[in-house]
Amino acid sequence: MKQDVMATLSIKNILDAFHSKRIAVIGDIMLDKYIFGHVSRISPEYPVPVVDVTHEDHRLGGAANVALNTLSLGAETLLIGITGADSNREILLDLFRNRGLATEGLVCDPSRPTTSKTRILSQNHHITRVDFESRKEVDNEIERLILGSFDAIIDSIDAIVLEDYNKGLLSAQIIQHIITSAQQRNVPVLVDPKLHNFFAYKGCSVFKPNLLEMAASLGIVLHNNDDEVEQACRLLHEKIKAETIIVTRGEKGMTIYNGSFTHIEATSLEVADVSGAGDTVIGTLALGAATGVDIVTNATIANLAAGTVCQEVGAVPVRPEKLLKAYQEHLNL
Repeated sequence: MKQDVMATLSIKNILDAFHSKRIAVIGDIMLDKYIFGHVSRISPEYPVPVVDVTHEDHRLGGAANVALNTLSLGAETLLIGITGADSNREILLDLFRNRGLATEGLVCDPSRPTTSKTRILSQNHHITRVDFESRKEVDNEIERLILGSFDAIIDSIDAIVLEDYNKGLLSAQIIQHIITSAQQRNVPVLVDPKLHNFFAYKGCSVFKPNLLEMAASLGIVLHNNDDEVEQACRLLHEKIKAETIIVTRGEKGMTIYNGSFTHIEATSLEVADVSGAGDTVIGTLALGAATGVDIVTNATIANLAAGTVCQEVGAVPVRPEKLLKAYQEHLNL
């Protein structure tokens, strides 16, 4: 029992330490739109369901959801990304202000739309999704503005998250500049990658692909068993040279590789929606890295944090009190 009490005090101390940290999140910002309703009939025009709308909701997605998670856990959070010059940008700006996120890092690029994803749900089940986005890489002027924003804050940052959804912001040049600058200052860089530029993140601190992303990038088939995942991690490490690789594996939890392997089981919490779980993982990992938490404890906390947000519909940030409760239940207190 004494050991369990000490563990609970430890997680409280870790969560308290998050409040003194300053995190930069750089990546693809999205506006998540939700249309809720119920299906009562099939359209007479085409054989598709008709959704009678009851209400709508707007939320921050992508890199902005990562920022919400670090902010929710108490850290000062600086977000750098791009939007279009459209009505969805105005919605984002209002959401930022309402959530307490600074807007100075939002670079406006009139050549592209603000990335938005509209999800239509009936009784909490997804019916369809409509996306507005551009995947072209940013031009030289936008790149200059992004790097200028980053260079202005790098000396005051405790950890950096690069959140890549392949919407064009994180070019190879931007990636290399950020990682090099961070290495010179001993600031950890944590990466949530996608397929394009997957191997451009050489030398980062933590590289967090999911199983499908790792398999596709390595050109192999993975069956989600420990032996195959470990072999794939070794292959990936040869290419990426990250200090730590953390592979999220769905119902199999996650695997850590930093010279040795640790497998963490998935949480047993009830799952309503996995949207945004990866954002919660990378944000929580960044706070742990900034605080100096060992990687296994850090990943365990991040895994539990993701489990708490999966209990709700849509992308929502982790709440400290729910994370603390989940950790206590994890210890069987």
